[in-house]
Amino acid sequence: MKSKTYLHNLGFTLIELLVVISIIGVLATLVIANLNETRARARDLRRKQGLTQLKTALQLYYNDYKMYPNDNNGRYIALCGSGTTSCQMGDPLTVGETTYMSSLPEYQYDQTQTGDSYILKVILENTSDPDLLPSQTRCPEGSYAATEYAVCPN
Repeated sequence: MKSKTYLHNLGFTLIELLVVISIIGVLATLVIANLNETRARARDLRRKQGLTQLKTALQLYYNDYKMYPNDNNGRYIALCGSGTTSCQMGDPLTVGETTYMSSLPEYQYDQTQTGDSYILKVILENTSDPDLLPSQTRCPEGSYAATEYAVCPN
């Protein structure tokens, strides 16, 4: 009389199958968590690159006007284009006939009182980003939250 099941004929017991399934579940969880962290780092890199491009646009503005644009309550660049009160994310940085940047990145802008300097900030998702503290050290005149990445003209 044969009382063996089909799985037992294949050489696997129920315990062995459960162990294999649980290992696969743990590995899948680790992979998904790692992918989410990689995506956050990619978004942070895009934010940092956007600030670097905005820094170049502001330098071009400075070359034309010998000062940096005013800020709008320490948040955005003021008077962007015709009839706009402030340049926000996605807006072009246009003054008169000159477009300095076609689409602004996510940013916070603070101009100094004299107009000869500024600080650009953005909040990063990765709190252990190695560029956070060095960026804040390069721009000492500002105050920063722990996850704010900063760019200034120097």
